[in-house]
Amino acid sequence: MNKKDIANIRKQFKLDNYNLKLGEIFNVYVKKETGEVYHHVSQPFEMLEQEAQELFLDNFKKVLTGQLDAKLFELKFQPDIEGSTQTILYEGLQADITDDWKENMLSIVKKMFAQSANEFDTVVTFIRGEYRKASKKRELDSELGGDDEVYASKFILCSVNKTDQPKRALTFDYIEKQFKSHHFLDPIINLASPLSGFLFPAFTDNAADVNHILYCAGKVNQPDGRFIEEVLNCEEIMTAKEDKDCFELILKNVIGDEVDSKVISNVYEEIDRRVQENEEMEESEVPKLDSRDVEHILTASGVENVDSAKVEHAFKAIISDEKHEFKASSLVPKSIKINTKIADVTVNPKDLKNIKYITYNGKKCLLLEVDEDVVVEGFRLESEVL
Repeated sequence: MNKKDIANIRKQFKLDNYNLKLGEIFNVYVKKETGEVYHHVSQPFEMLEQEAQELFLDNFKKVLTGQLDAKLFELKFQPDIEGSTQTILYEGLQADITDDWKENMLSIVKKMFAQSANEFDTVVTFIRGEYRKASKKRELDSELGGDDEVYASKFILCSVNKTDQPKRALTFDYIEKQFKSHHFLDPIINLASPLSGFLFPAFTDNAADVNHILYCAGKVNQPDGRFIEEVLNCEEIMTAKEDKDCFELILKNVIGDEVDSKVISNVYEEIDRRVQENEEMEESEVPKLDSRDVEHILTASGVENVDSAKVEHAFKAIISDEKHEFKASSLVPKSIKINTKIADVTVNPKDLKNIKYITYNGKKCLLLEVDEDVVVEGFRLESEVL
């Protein structure tokens, strides 16, 4: 799934939306001490009070919110797993009887809490529905009535939320006209910050892909490896940050520790060009860079003595896989920070070529090339010709 696919689904989670038909919502309350199910209930989503519907819809949108490979991850199911979550989800998606749907979802909950105990009670929410999207617009002058041609696909969305203990409060009794301390006993379900969640199946270009699932991590760049492998039964992944860190280590391995600022600027500019071209062509497949691509980028950026063997050796030394492919969109930083004792400078990667590290009168200097006057506290600085 790309960010456009995710955004298309996320914006459908609103009340009275023709393009999103929500069926049963299944809430499971799990105790913190034992990880056992304390209570569960399944009911039609439309039977909830409107306020409860709005709270859940906001929660579901949060499960589908975040940057790809940082908070949201498209995962591939491992093949040939006995009792795989892929099979359980698919059977739950097709189940016509409510008891069958509940049984399948409860088996996933048992996987979630099989080996872990939380410091708080947890609520796991499943909802299944149908996502509709126009595939062809109806001609306005057509004599045929009806709606646009649409494709419709069933899905299951899961959200895992912690419960918070209510705080003591001071209330005012209007009848007795007294201030009173009040103790709330019911735990509060924190729907504002899901701990994790997932959407099955994944969607790409309006097509459902049952071999992949969209997973939501609780925190940026901190996916739960146990949840991914043991609960979802999916293959392990690398975050965008890990991908970027490995790419930088490979560059150091090939180029060396010292490099001209223009070279680094050229590298990021070349990668960004490929990303932009991909977006302009509206390709669903994210551009990836293997060792051959990295070799071409470095050569085009002005790095000397680059060859295939050297780049492949760097891939193997850093990632232990010379056939690894980097997602191009993960490699270009939004900004580059240069930290010194005197000042911190933040620049756009493409502007890095306008910065030089020089020695002047025996002193190390950072030289910034600018097109406009420099203003400090309302004063224009005098320009000195060296």
